[in-house]
Amino acid sequence: MEMQKLRCKVNFQALTFVPHIRALGEALVNRLRYNSGDSETAETNYIRRVTDSSNGQPGKFVVLHLRFDKDMAAHSACDFGGGKVEKLALAKYRQMIWQGRVLNSQFTDEELRSQGRCPLTPEEIGLLLAAMGFDKNTHLYLASHKVYGGEARISALRKLFPLMEDKKSLSSFEELSEIRGKASLLAAVDYYVSMQSDIFVSASPGNMHNALVGHRTYENMKTIRPNMPLLGQLFLNKTIDWSDFREAVIEGHKDRQGQMRLRKPKKSIYTYPATDCMCGA
Repeated sequence: MEMQKLRCKVNFQALTFVPHIRALGEALVNRLRYNSGDSETAETNYIRRVTDSSNGQPGKFVVLHLRFDKDMAAHSACDFGGGKVEKLALAKYRQMIWQGRVLNSQFTDEELRSQGRCPLTPEEIGLLLAAMGFDKNTHLYLASHKVYGGEARISALRKLFPLMEDKKSLSSFEELSEIRGKASLLAAVDYYVSMQSDIFVSASPGNMHNALVGHRTYENMKTIRPNMPLLGQLFLNKTIDWSDFREAVIEGHKDRQGQMRLRKPKKSIYTYPATDCMCGA
């Protein structure tokens, strides 16, 4: 047990990001809290720890981790509204990338969505957040890489949350120079910002999701985990009105807003640190 607790302390406390990642991450957090995210006037000395001058009380912000890239869309074998052309294009891409190791699904799109196996699109995650009470005044940081469908997909989310920011919108060209085109460093900045947010929403299972959910659990920070099977069924219902949708979302997420989840046998302590990493009463 003592060795297990040491592993927890090493993973969640001893490991830190390199200085230039911490510097940029802290600058982005500061701009989110004090609404000073004009990239044209942002400081350009990248390595220097940026603390923009601020007046008044710090504001709150939400981080949305959205992984909706072409790989995930193709791997899921779900239908994303692009018709036969999109379906064939994703099937061809799936064959090219995984060379037959990932087969076309034996389930229909409706079955996949009802099982919660389809990644949420930017539009869908926007409706989820709106149903949970987030509005146009919410300061939202988008932790994401390349979104499948590009700005056309993101625009629907941006209309609901006009104060949405990301690394590019909050940083100057010079500040991003050391991490541009380097996926792991870009993800590290998103991780840093995610750990400073008041609320973290992860719509995309995977390594980043697992690491952040575990780390925020260890620090007792609020994390919202979308109920994928429920949302899949709700989005399949084309006749549901907004009030019923909102009521179903709120009811279906009562126990998915940061409540402690105990680790089950064979599950990683880094994703489920309770109770191994927690001190006894």
